[in-house]
Amino acid sequence: MNQLEQLEHVLQEKGVKYEIIKHEGPIKTAQEGAAFLGIEIGQTAPALVLRAGNEYCALIVSGDRGRVNLEETAALMGYDSLKMASPKQVLQLTGQEVGSVSLMLPLPCIVDRKLFRYPFVYGGTGEPGSTLKISPQALEQLNEVVAYLD
Repeated sequence: MNQLEQLEHVLQEKGVKYEIIKHEGPIKTAQEGAAFLGIEIGQTAPALVLRAGNEYCALIVSGDRGRVNLEETAALMGYDSLKMASPKQVLQLTGQEVGSVSLMLPLPCIVDRKLFRYPFVYGGTGEPGSTLKISPQALEQLNEVVAYLD
């Protein structure tokens, strides 16, 4: 079962309403995704993998947030500091390439409260040629949410 099939299996099992939108190749930026999908940039929901020493977590952030303050995010999690995980670490932890990381993650998650302004958000499926459309509340069903970014 590939990444997309695994994701769809879990979505169906949990009764989450979703849509998989197919496209040619990866969408690399929030701006590119918003333009392609015809949505507000805030509805894009990139999933970032962060590292604190040997511990990892994920951040699902609204595309209109701009730069994330990693010091504040680290404090929220009780870490001294947080850094972006390397592309190699992301691949090892998730089995996915940076830029296609699924909105369903095997890591503790921080979710941006800004996403809850929208009925639907759009993010990765683990496969570069598709995007997942789900409600922001579904992020809580799919992940171990440990904190919220205000």
